[in-house]
Amino acid sequence: MSPQKEMDLLRALFVPKWSSDVRLDGKTAIVTGANTGIGKETAKDLASRGARVIMACRDMAKGEQAARDILRAVRGAKVVARQLDLADTKSICQFAETVYETEKSLHFLVNNAGVAICPYGKTADGHEMQFGVNHLGHFFLTFLLLDMLKHSAPSRVINVSSAAHTMGKIQFDDLDGEKDYHPVRAYAQSKLANVLFTRELAKRMEASGVAVYSVDPGAVNTEITRHMRRPLVDILKTLSFLIKSPADGALTIIYCICNPESQMVNGGYYKDCAGAESCRAGQDDATALKLWAVSCHLLGMRWR
Repeated sequence: MSPQKEMDLLRALFVPKWSSDVRLDGKTAIVTGANTGIGKETAKDLASRGARVIMACRDMAKGEQAARDILRAVRGAKVVARQLDLADTKSICQFAETVYETEKSLHFLVNNAGVAICPYGKTADGHEMQFGVNHLGHFFLTFLLLDMLKHSAPSRVINVSSAAHTMGKIQFDDLDGEKDYHPVRAYAQSKLANVLFTRELAKRMEASGVAVYSVDPGAVNTEITRHMRRPLVDILKTLSFLIKSPADGALTIIYCICNPESQMVNGGYYKDCAGAESCRAGQDDATALKLWAVSCHLLGMRWR
């Protein structure tokens, strides 16, 4: 057997065995970070099922190119690229306003965009970039779109987290890393925040018809590794059989959209197209509630 075939067989062991022919005709979805990687594959899959997909992208040139790619690949696809910079609350407000002006309903919000293990930087609003984009940006976006999600219920919010959340701790005394910044710790904190946000939002939406799930897509070959140091990238390459393609990485997101609600756990954590357990810190309801209150304060908003 050739080395390539051996690698393909090993990789197949780590790819979820799940498929669905569920149609989403008449449904509308927003996917953040949809110009590349997992986001683009999620948008493509949803479009192939008949959904109208709003591809929320920071770089409009790349977003429009990704939309054209999907239009060529999926016959009859209904996709549109919209500008969204999750590092700027003004951009988030403008995006949400456009959604309310142009869309009649919203059934799925996939909070996928993110930055990972990057040099220290701040958002337009002064927050550490990873916490600001990965958590606060999506927290604020969800808040602004919640009325439409409720109006369109049953609807779902999917927050894309990571296995890195298991290394995370919410540093309430230094959320913006101004005292002691470490890119890996900051990333892990932001991914833990995704899990905690999911749990608290699910509780608050219990009677609204809006379900909320967090997802670990696994180790995926995407542009998110661009800030990683060379030694870490080299290690990942030696374990390439563990690395999923973007399409395989999107599967659990699609699972959380298409799987019958009766088989899902609101507020649950999912990986490899199945329910899973987040780490103990990800199940701490007191921390989730405190993070909610602090997030509202940092964003200057009230969300009861």
